Amino acid sequence: MASEKPLAAVTCTAPVNIAVIKYWGKRDEELVLPINSSLSVTLHQDQLKTTTTAVISKDFTEDRIWLNGREEDVGQPRLQACLREIRCLARKRRNSRDGDPLPSSLSCKVHVASVNNFPTAAGLASSAAGYACLAGVGLSPVIPVLKRLMGEKHCRPGVQDQPGQHTYTLARVYGVESDLSEVARRGSGSACRSLYGGFVEWQMGEQADGKDSIARQVAPESHWPELRVLILVVSAEKKLTGSTVGMRASVETSPLLRFRAESVVPARMAEMARCIRERDFPSFAQLTMKDSNQFHATCLDTFPPISYLNAISWRIIHLVHRFNAHHGDTKVAYTFDAGPNAVIFTLDDTVAEFVAAVWHGFPPGSNGDTFLKGLQVRPAPLSAELQAALAMEPTPGGVKYIIVTQVGPGPQILDDPCAHLLGPDGLPKPAA
Repeated sequence: MASEKPLAAVTCTAPVNIAVIKYWGKRDEELVLPINSSLSVTLHQDQLKTTTTAVISKDFTEDRIWLNGREEDVGQPRLQACLREIRCLARKRRNSRDGDPLPSSLSCKVHVASVNNFPTAAGLASSAAGYACLAGVGLSPVIPVLKRLMGEKHCRPGVQDQPGQHTYTLARVYGVESDLSEVARRGSGSACRSLYGGFVEWQMGEQADGKDSIARQVAPESHWPELRVLILVVSAEKKLTGSTVGMRASVETSPLLRFRAESVVPARMAEMARCIRERDFPSFAQLTMKDSNQFHATCLDTFPPISYLNAISWRIIHLVHRFNAHHGDTKVAYTFDAGPNAVIFTLDDTVAEFVAAVWHGFPPGSNGDTFLKGLQVRPAPLSAELQAALAMEPTPGGVKYIIVTQVGPGPQILDDPCAHLLGPDGLPKPAA
């Protein structure tokens, strides 16, 4: 390869998001248009993020992509859709201005590398973060980043993929400054929600071309500083029914899904936005749990039925309800995406006691010193009264570990060239 300097190199990070009003089902598979709006919480990148570098150069002979150090098929349809959309936006931008800041960029190939800072076993939707980041660098977190990035949400159970990160990075490298929701969405639906920090809604839109199906921030990450998020990792086994297949089956066979989309979600979107604006945790928590339950009810209403929860998932659900009943207040909420791993919402002053309850119900095995990851949690004893109220026989190892985090910002640009994942030759840097 020639030693000519790349035309542009950009590195960005993007977050994972967790839906509290769920997206399940598309009205247009090609454009990735949802049958209902959704609302999510962006998690902090100190604990959960995808980092993506995109480089364009006249020396490159083909587009290439590496995910978590492994080269993947750049011909994946969703990735190609992101690339086409970003290049189209870049072309429009050039034509609408005098002069082109990157005269040869549109004819150049791109190399992209992406890594997650969280374990694959977490079951987190890295494709959403991945595609968000890809959009931002010029074109654009538990399963392999790669497969989530490509939108194959069925590869692992857990939180929905977060592909939006790659979109953010690609846009930056190509000089695109417009709304990237549509680009990220084409990679993975929930990716557009990873383009913003804080609390984000993905509006389903009404137009056939999807131009109004975009993400919008409801409140910034600083709005609710006391809110905490705990990810209880239960399993990393491959799901029997992938999300893409499951969504299609539900749209085709579940009357409950159609009723939910048309008659339930619109009011819930408005109510959830109110709960967030007013920082009304009990109402936020109850609605989050109800929406999670209804999502999984639509999966059971699908024919043949789909089940993403396992026995440990149900024990976590019972633990949450008994914990709340003991306190006479809704202090903790659960939500589950298409997998058995639980995402818990609570406030800072409840974290320690709830972690003690989880520790009691699902005592760790040999990993006791690494059972808690992320934000520090001060040790707290479990009262005899709460232990009795939980009425649970311990299930050792039922929860593999917990990641503790909080609400965080959207994609970030890393200005330090040392942060680039690709070297001057456009290939991944050697592992440190």
